Amino acid sequence: MDKKQYIPNPIDTSDITLDEGLTALVEQMARNVHEVWAQGRISQGWTWGPQRDDTLKTHPDLVPYEDLTEVEKQYDRDTATATLKLIIKLGYNINKE
Repeated sequence: MDKKQYIPNPIDTSDITLDEGLTALVEQMARNVHEVWAQGRISQGWTWGPQRDDTLKTHPDLVPYEDLTEVEKQYDRDTATATLKLIIKLGYNINKE
């Protein structure tokens, strides 16, 4: 069976700039992205460990957001930023009440 090569094709959001209010939201979303990820892992039986081990179900990032490295925090920030830009690109408005 031949597998076709997967070529990701995300919607181009390079023309979207987040205003200052949404930039502040990015950090809150990044924290929540991590919390949701960690909650999911823990519910699957994963625990903290010094290195990722899929057999033992250990992961070094099962820590509070504050304790993540800047590299890991940036990964979550990038996810949040991409999500917000997509929402705007699709024509939705984000307003704080």
